[in-house]
Order: sequence, then C-alpha cells, then structure tokens
Amino acid sequence: APTLAALRAGKEVALATKEVLVMAGELVMRTAGEKGIRPIDSEHSAMWQCLWGEELANVRRLVITSSGGPFWAHPDMDLDQVTVEQALNHPRWSMGPKVTVDSATLMNKGLEVIEAHHLYGIALERITVCIHPQSVVHSLVEFVDGSFKAQLGRPDMRLPIAVALAYP
Repeated sequence: APTLAALRAGKEVALATKEVLVMAGELVMRTAGEKGIRPIDSEHSAMWQCLWGEELANVRRLVITSSGGPFWAHPDMDLDQVTVEQALNHPRWSMGPKVTVDSATLMNKGLEVIEAHHLYGIALERITVCIHPQSVVHSLVEFVDGSFKAQLGRPDMRLPIAVALAYP
C-alpha cells in the first residue's frame, strides 16, 4: 500500500523490497507508468544501469548473477542437516536473516527473476541465473546482436542506493 500510495501521489519511488513486485508487479508497474521504479536490489540496479539508453526490443536476455550462497561449494552436504547458523553465514553479502536464508536456498533468485520480469517487461524465459561466487558481476544484459553489457563492483549496497537516489 505505501508504494502504490507514493506512486499515485506522483512520487519517484526507489524500491528496496522485491516482495512488492513479486506480489503486485503488474499493478505497481502500471501505476508507476513512464516514471517506472528505481530499483535498489543490486542485481536489478545493475540491469537498470545496463539498460539506460537501450531499446528493450534489442534485449535477448537478462542474466542475474548469484554467489551460490554458503552451500554452493559443498554439493555433497546433506541440506537436511544444515543449521540456521550455517544458512545465515553468507560468503559475500551482509543481509538480514530472511534474505540471507532465501539466498542460501536460492529462493531469493527465484524472487529476483519475477522482480526483473515486472521491472523490465521481459518474458520469464528470457531471464536466466548464473552462479558467480566472486560476486563482482552483478548482472548482465545480452543483446540480439550478441553483445553484452555488465555492471561490476564490490558487493556493497551503497552503490545501488546511491544510483537510485542520484539518478537524473
């Protein structure tokens, strides 16, 4: 309700919660209209930056990166035996407990695919996930001519926040 109220009041919205778009993405984006939403989620901020000045018709696919979480390097680990403490030990990012557990189980990536679909109007089958444990590349955009744009940086939320707040 607060996001829709802000949009209906004509405010520019920098959105830091993916759940709003996962639950009501079509309504939110329709309400946002031409202004759109300024994404703060690091992967979506990266895509947004890569898409500046580009025609969506020229986009082949969006690639969302993932560190893989704390269990990626341990494929033989029995996930039924994982403790909460282990799930909360993310190798790259410092996040709240819900997002950290969602990240450890890769549920967060599923939510981010839905978020990207609503933010950019790209079909779900044209959004892919790539495991990148170093977390340097935050997202990539592949264009129909075979070229790519990527946004790279340290895993630090201050950058996407600054981009959203300082955008022209």
